[in-house]
Amino acid sequence: MITRREAIKNTAAGIGAIGLGLAACNTADGQAANSENEKEKSTMGMAKYQHSVCKWCYGDIPMEEFCERIQDIGIKSVEIIGPKDWEIAAKYGMTCAMGTDSFIRLPDCLNDPKNHAELLAGYTTLIDKAVEMGIPNLICFSGNRNGLDDETGLENCAVGLEPIVKIAEQKGVNIVMELLNSKVNHPDYQCDKTPWGVKLVDKVGSPNFKLLYDIYHMQIMEGDVIATIKKYKDYIAHYHTGGVPGRNEIDETQELYYPAIMKAIAEMGYEGFVGQEFVPTWDDPIAALRHGVETCTV
Repeated sequence: MITRREAIKNTAAGIGAIGLGLAACNTADGQAANSENEKEKSTMGMAKYQHSVCKWCYGDIPMEEFCERIQDIGIKSVEIIGPKDWEIAAKYGMTCAMGTDSFIRLPDCLNDPKNHAELLAGYTTLIDKAVEMGIPNLICFSGNRNGLDDETGLENCAVGLEPIVKIAEQKGVNIVMELLNSKVNHPDYQCDKTPWGVKLVDKVGSPNFKLLYDIYHMQIMEGDVIATIKKYKDYIAHYHTGGVPGRNEIDETQELYYPAIMKAIAEMGYEGFVGQEFVPTWDDPIAALRHGVETCTV
């Protein structure tokens, strides 16, 4: 019987022979690998979607200064800002991919009928301003449950949205409801699951009403991000990023692998905006933003 020492010796010899064979073709293989790497690099940044950033994450930086500092990052939009800041963004060659205003409040919003009249008046004016400035999307929220069951909340939202969305259709603006987590950041928020939002989109039945899929929030509530966005891609008008847990940088400190998520979004042919919505912890927050954009460039 062969001894353990002999077996190890024979294995080592075999590996050495294999190594000599591999060395003979190493140069050719290396050249092929380099060629593939170069090919891969040449296709980077070919996704049709564009990059945006949520200003609230950089609250201490004045809007003018912020726009100046992000000029060379490849960002085309500053979002979750109101009309007074739309003009500043435009001054620096950027739009606002997702507009808002002070009357759009959390947790009181569309699922409570007492808010409908105020919201209709506010959105009527805001939609006109959006048309004037070329703003494509305006955000909306379900509001907190406050004891409402999901079916009643959905019905109330649909009733409140109907006249707003009708105006939006006429003016060519989208009303977009954000999916938020009710587990960590927004306790009791009603639109906290993708299927609920999808049911609302179907009930409203307008091409001008869709969902804002916040990857951070939905990872907390549902997980299974790539399969979900593939299944419901036609219901989604906009995406937000953020590291989980903590809503910080989308780097190796968090649990999601954003290059794979962004690749899936790109492969679906999405042509809208992806908004960076993480709260930076780096000493240089703009460097953190640059890294986030690079991570999401596929």
